[in-house]
Amino acid sequence: MSKQGKVAILDIDYHHGNGQQNIFYDRADVLTLSLHGDPGSTFPYFSGFKKERGTGIGKGFNINFPLPENVTPEIYIETLAGALQRIYKFDPEFLVIALGFDTARGDPTGTWSLEADVFFRIGRMIGDLPFSTLFVQEGGYKMKTLSKNVRAFFRGMWKGSFE
Repeated sequence: MSKQGKVAILDIDYHHGNGQQNIFYDRADVLTLSLHGDPGSTFPYFSGFKKERGTGIGKGFNINFPLPENVTPEIYIETLAGALQRIYKFDPEFLVIALGFDTARGDPTGTWSLEADVFFRIGRMIGDLPFSTLFVQEGGYKMKTLSKNVRAFFRGMWKGSFE
């Protein structure tokens, strides 16, 4: 176990968080959750399947939420709510968010259609969590909307955290 306590990693980038899955796959003190495009049709194609749950003492501490190519904002939010419930249950000392904006409408590396209002809701939901949180910026390649979506996310985060 980490000297500082349990850690949860929530990856909300369009692509599966195969790196963190590989690193923590056999650990019970780090919960890894990833919302991503279905690996049957989305890079990296070889990992991120729902059946990948961890191994040994880490069994059940790796949770994948593969989503269809044309996920609706409602399904995304519903899936995120389920992931956040699992984080609450785990009760980590720290939460790491692998924050990707390649889930946005028109992003050249993704197929989803999330817009600023949805990013605000996502930020608000994460901001409601009572855990010390670190954000690691990952994908997001549609430059015309990237700043708008990032701003909406952090405004939602602020509302959830401080209002």
